[in-house]
Amino acid sequence: MRKLLKFIAFVSLFAFGATVVSGEDTGLEGTEVSAYLQGAYVDAATAKTKLAGAGFEVIATYGSVDNGSTLVFTNAALKAEAAKPKRAHVAVLRLFVDDQAKTMSVTNPVYFGKAFMQDEYNHKVFNAQLEAINKAFAGLTPSADKLKFDDLAGYHFMMGMPYYADANELGKGTNEELVTKAKAFKDGKLLIFELKLSDKSTLLGYQLGDRTNKFVEKIGRANASVLPYCVAIEDGVATALEAKYYLALSYPLLTMGEFTTISTVPGAIQKDLEKPFN
Repeated sequence: MRKLLKFIAFVSLFAFGATVVSGEDTGLEGTEVSAYLQGAYVDAATAKTKLAGAGFEVIATYGSVDNGSTLVFTNAALKAEAAKPKRAHVAVLRLFVDDQAKTMSVTNPVYFGKAFMQDEYNHKVFNAQLEAINKAFAGLTPSADKLKFDDLAGYHFMMGMPYYADANELGKGTNEELVTKAKAFKDGKLLIFELKLSDKSTLLGYQLGDRTNKFVEKIGRANASVLPYCVAIEDGVATALEAKYYLALSYPLLTMGEFTTISTVPGAIQKDLEKPFN
């Protein structure tokens, strides 16, 4: 019986890009996990309805590229994990609808959950999100964008590049002051969403400058769910994931040569996100 269960887990791993086994043993050690789950095209309105039916709350619909939208969504389980210290970014998942290419993709909660939760990753929680997404959108398949599960918690692009913990500090003040600044900058037009996680932490979705945003078209609109960029406000400090980390994690097929074509983008992202808090 045990061998049969292991065989089922093995087949599920390759069918969905992530295992559907619950419990502490993920069964993913030594294997690759897809960053995205891809499926048949649906428009943004239909996708929103399907996500709601699966128990998710869509908190923003953002035009991440021309003729393409990113739906940012969450639920109680994700917010509970994100309320833990330094884990705010795990609060949201993203679904990208490309009306131009007639494709759709969803961020894999197992992939980004392991990357952002690190050693605090609870497979039962994030696998439950994966199961809900697979149920809502039948026939999802793993993207070619993959990394080894074992490498996700300590991921960095290459030697000398930043890790998850190497976040950019954007500003200091009380949480209330920092949120107020973000809302007030340019009359709040750049604030895409505000998600309070606890009395100590809030996650913001923020729009980068028009020129900065263009990097998505340059290195691949298929992964445009990388936007909007997020800012975590926790214990009186506003931070953002280092772009050299976050972009590499979101584009795991990116080569060193391709990375050099957007060499100015990480600095531009930091400058864009610092402006509201100066």
